[in-house]
Amino acid sequence: MEDLFNGNEQAAQWLDQAIALIMVYAPKVVLAIVTLIVGLWLINRFVAVLDNKLGKKDPTLNKFLCGLISAIFKVMLVISVASMIGIATTSFIAVIGAAGLAIGLALQGSLGNFAGGVLILIFKPFKVGDAIEAQGFLGSVREITILYTIVDTFDNRRVVIPNGQLSNASLTNMSVYETRRCDMSFGIGYNDDIDKAKAICKRLIEEDERALKDPAPMIVVGGLGESSVDLTVRAWTKSADLWPFYWDMQERVKKAFDAEGISIPFPQRDVHMIKAD
Repeated sequence: MEDLFNGNEQAAQWLDQAIALIMVYAPKVVLAIVTLIVGLWLINRFVAVLDNKLGKKDPTLNKFLCGLISAIFKVMLVISVASMIGIATTSFIAVIGAAGLAIGLALQGSLGNFAGGVLILIFKPFKVGDAIEAQGFLGSVREITILYTIVDTFDNRRVVIPNGQLSNASLTNMSVYETRRCDMSFGIGYNDDIDKAKAICKRLIEEDERALKDPAPMIVVGGLGESSVDLTVRAWTKSADLWPFYWDMQERVKKAFDAEGISIPFPQRDVHMIKAD
């Protein structure tokens, strides 16, 4: 009977301790849960408003900055909720720091991409909508995220390029300037009239409204090949008209040369046969 009495007394003490703990921590836990839910809602609302406002002014910085701010605020919210429950924030921050160090060592490549994204946003070698050539791909920048840049190629493929590679390698931005120079080369025969061929090229350029008057086009003899005299033709156009102008000129020059009797030679070899006795 004494053992049963002692057991009931011990159970009662445990029950009293459990009730006391519940009375102490239950309000804190409920408040922490409410704070977490409300905090996440406020963070999401703030990021959505920032995304809407910043997206109209700077689409390049938009996604990157919104993602970074969202991550920072959520970490701060978790630390605040932990302190409300009673977890020592100093040790909690130390644990987070140690975990961050371990994760950082394991994800060195991703940190390099993150740093590359920061450099891209600071120095802005390109922005959303620019046509760039990088890492063997040519296309239009669709989005710049924290770690990667998304490029849509002109043949309708999507390429994801790490920001670390973009910030540490050469790239070509073809959307910086409104005008570009179109470089072309046409070969004529050694027996053809050079001045006549140059006049034909000049006339075709002047007839095309896409060719700019200033800077003036340049037509010179660029070299003497093995079987042709190579004319170098350079004309300036708006960036959007460059390739249509280039392709049209190839066809029009060929037709004009044919009509005016200017030959476009192909490689030839003179073979001398020596008859042996």
